[in-house]
Amino acid sequence: MAYVMVDVEADGPIPGDYSMICFGAVVVKEGLNQVFYGRLKPISEKWIPEALAVSGFTREDTLNFDDPKKVMENFTGWIMENTKGRAFFVSDNNGFDWQFINWYLWHFTGGNLFGHSSTNLGSLYKGMVKDMFQNFKHLRETAHTHDPVDDARGNAEALLAMKTMGLKIAL
Repeated sequence: MAYVMVDVEADGPIPGDYSMICFGAVVVKEGLNQVFYGRLKPISEKWIPEALAVSGFTREDTLNFDDPKKVMENFTGWIMENTKGRAFFVSDNNGFDWQFINWYLWHFTGGNLFGHSSTNLGSLYKGMVKDMFQNFKHLRETAHTHDPVDDARGNAEALLAMKTMGLKIAL
């Protein structure tokens, strides 16, 4: 079993109508050195400039990114190569990140190695400290920059910190 922390940047609110621009993934274990980064060419003519701006890329930049099918095939291969047993999807905002990764994996590869569920890091922390008003973000070491690898790494650091705080998790 392996936990994979994922972060997505997109040019709009939903997959299919809009595009996942880039994403990062980190296997959550000491060292955090198993990392994936993908930049994907848009699949739609629709895009929201303010949403795209968060990624730091221009529309012109994204039109030169990699073929989404190839990126998702590479991601599937990376998951198989870097995890043993079931891979668990974890994200800071799994409602957003999960929908893009799930849609792209099913659309471009015909399946999703994560299965049909995901874990929200913020909700996990709130339950752990028994306070719905608390936030895990102070546990990050890597700054939140909207580079998806930085953000996934920072969130993975937070999950590792939760383990040292007593979270029962097999890593």
